[in-house]
Amino acid sequence: MPSGSDTAGEIGQAGDHRPSQEAVGRQLRLPKMAELVASDLRRRIIRGELPEGQALPSEAVMLAQFGVSRSTLREAFRILEAESLITVRGGPGGGARILSPSIEVAVRYAGLVLEHRGTILQDVWEARLFLEPPAAGMLARQRTRADLHTLRDALSERDAASELAEAIRLHNDFHLLIARLAGNYTLTLLIRMLSEIIERTTWPRLEPTIGSPAQEEAERSTVKVHRALVDLIEAKDAAGAEDLWYRHLQAASTYLWQSDGKAVPVNLFG
Repeated sequence: MPSGSDTAGEIGQAGDHRPSQEAVGRQLRLPKMAELVASDLRRRIIRGELPEGQALPSEAVMLAQFGVSRSTLREAFRILEAESLITVRGGPGGGARILSPSIEVAVRYAGLVLEHRGTILQDVWEARLFLEPPAAGMLARQRTRADLHTLRDALSERDAASELAEAIRLHNDFHLLIARLAGNYTLTLLIRMLSEIIERTTWPRLEPTIGSPAQEEAERSTVKVHRALVDLIEAKDAAGAEDLWYRHLQAASTYLWQSDGKAVPVNLFG
């Protein structure tokens, strides 16, 4: 019979699954001090500890608080400024002030990613078709009297618009209002991002058609659909509201950019 030490040795040789040093060892990158300072301030901004508009302490005070060099602190500020979380002004009365995270920044970055990848507007519109109609259904199921007043006021504001360009922008706002009143902030954020990207890309194509017979007919149809949607929401007809909103978006897609059969790339810069 083998001794205990021999048995242990055999097990160590046959069943030792410890990884080799080559598999375990790798170089680790330590974050730069400026990144650590930016991370600390970023976390406090996101958590609301540093509210919108609040001025950060003077450079001398922050140097003492963080125990870093002036160049390190200024690099941290550049990181946060690039993320639109602070704004920095020079001169007397200047310094750094807090900015809240902005949906405009999210829209711009998402649009740049899509444009860089050569995404066409049809791709963005398909995503919109998945998100907006369910939002209309959600609103119909849970709407309140206050929601109905808000929707009717939006329709009245459109009726009072004196220029067609203003009316078109109010129609776009109405879509965002439906999403917001549905009560899901994540859904609202995504819809607003897609809507902004679509509007910026389609407006140069749409603007020259304002006042044309086709555009005026599209405007009359849009007004009718928006009023019909509010009626369905008031009746708490979720299925009807979702179906109407889906068909409306499909019709708008055809009018805006599918009628000529050409793919329209996402374009935020005109």
